[in-house]
Amino acid sequence: MSDLQHALELIGRGAEEILKPEELAERLKLGRPLRVKAGFDPTAPDLHLGHTVLLNKMRQFQDLGHQVIFLIGDFTGMIGDPTGKNATRKPLSREDVLANAGTYAAQVFKVLDRERTEVRFNSEWFGKMSAADMIRLAAQHTVARMLERDDFAKRYAAQQSIAIHEFLYPLVQGYDSVALQADVELGGTDQKFNLLMGRGLQEHFGQPPQIVLTMPLLEGLDGVNKMSKSLGNYIGIAEPAIDIVTKAMKIGDGLMWRWYELLSFEVSLAELQRMKADVAAGRLNPRDAKLRLARELAARFHGAAEAERAVAGWHAVVRGEGDTSVLPLSEIAVPVEGLRIAPLLVAAGLAGSNSEGNRKLKERAVRVDGEVLEDGQRAFTAGFEGVLQVGKRNFARVRLVRGG
Repeated sequence: MSDLQHALELIGRGAEEILKPEELAERLKLGRPLRVKAGFDPTAPDLHLGHTVLLNKMRQFQDLGHQVIFLIGDFTGMIGDPTGKNATRKPLSREDVLANAGTYAAQVFKVLDRERTEVRFNSEWFGKMSAADMIRLAAQHTVARMLERDDFAKRYAAQQSIAIHEFLYPLVQGYDSVALQADVELGGTDQKFNLLMGRGLQEHFGQPPQIVLTMPLLEGLDGVNKMSKSLGNYIGIAEPAIDIVTKAMKIGDGLMWRWYELLSFEVSLAELQRMKADVAAGRLNPRDAKLRLARELAARFHGAAEAERAVAGWHAVVRGEGDTSVLPLSEIAVPVEGLRIAPLLVAAGLAGSNSEGNRKLKERAVRVDGEVLEDGQRAFTAGFEGVLQVGKRNFARVRLVRGG
């Protein structure tokens, strides 16, 4: 396989669409590092695995010798992009934007090579623009063109309001590519309209139009919806390693392969196909394949040693073996008089109801710090910290605090 073919295969891994692949091949033949841009609006302080789909693709470009630009949309974040929504996203305050952006750099270098990364803020150029400059930019497209964007069209047809400033968002994002002279821009499939806007504006300003590469939106832990903090179906890259492992091990087997394709650096596409065949033929337990992915993700964000501790913690949960001290700690608020074991098990997620908790108690299936609990009247009060266990595989490490 030639170097060009290898590069195109790596860049295309997991990609939803490349516009236009022939232009990408020609740009790669130039023999210079390409400028590869991806923008992130600091709408929340922490990144999750869904964000790393783009970061991983950026890292692959870096591994091929190219320069990536991690663009923090501190200006666009104050506009509010309604992408994928049927209503206007609430703009952030300047204070919110700066606070969230402040946490990004430390997190992205868990994936990106610092030496081949430019971290930029789009307020660098928009902060210098006058009102007249912004009006001239707005003159580049019509309302009819903006209504071609799917979410705008749906809201207009449903007679839902669209604020004028929302029309500015695609133009502003597109102009970022002009300011940065991007060769390639990456984005989710929901960003295609905005990415194409960048191509058009670059041509208007006399630049070669960027190649657009869209990546699929990563399904969250539920296997259905886009990974999102608001839906609670996410794994944050700053979460403890044990949380990354235990959450990743809960995803469905089908979703596992998609996560491998989009998130793994260690498993090539050829090896991934062999793993799928081995699972289908019964030569490989899907749980073992999933554990390999969970270990890789934990190691990427916390190092190999911490990943191994997390795997040991997972074994403690599912097999009743290993070090339970590494299990995630949950704080549970209890009243002054405390909680008896049945409602405590419910609060810890180990029982669906008090009656179920009491039934498990009678079956001698409840342990506290490894010891079978027989006294159902015992009150656990604020200050207690320990490991609760129901059956062989259900554990929770809890700390009780005053409240409730």
